[in-house]
Amino acid sequence: MKVQIKKGLLDFCVLAALFSEDSYGYKLIQDTSDLIEISESTLYPILRRLEENKYLVSYTKEYQGRLRKYYGITSKGKQQVHQFLNEWKDMKKIYDFIVGKVENE
Repeated sequence: MKVQIKKGLLDFCVLAALFSEDSYGYKLIQDTSDLIEISESTLYPILRRLEENKYLVSYTKEYQGRLRKYYGITSKGKQQVHQFLNEWKDMKKIYDFIVGKVENE
């Protein structure tokens, strides 16, 4: 898949991973690694940008004697995911059209 398309999906993968529960950076990488390659140097700028846009909030919590930064999705972030899903339905129609034409050849 083209790199630009994957990059465009990273924000939504992160938001979706946080949809049902808060998490921290390393776990987010693990949760999304089967779908899309993401490194720490890619993830943390995404998290900062999503937080600046009010799609996420962050807080620290002690874990095994150390502070760990957690991220949680906001209602605005959830709205973004729902908007993405609605827009993706149109993309799926295009995909289905292309698949149908190729498979019928």
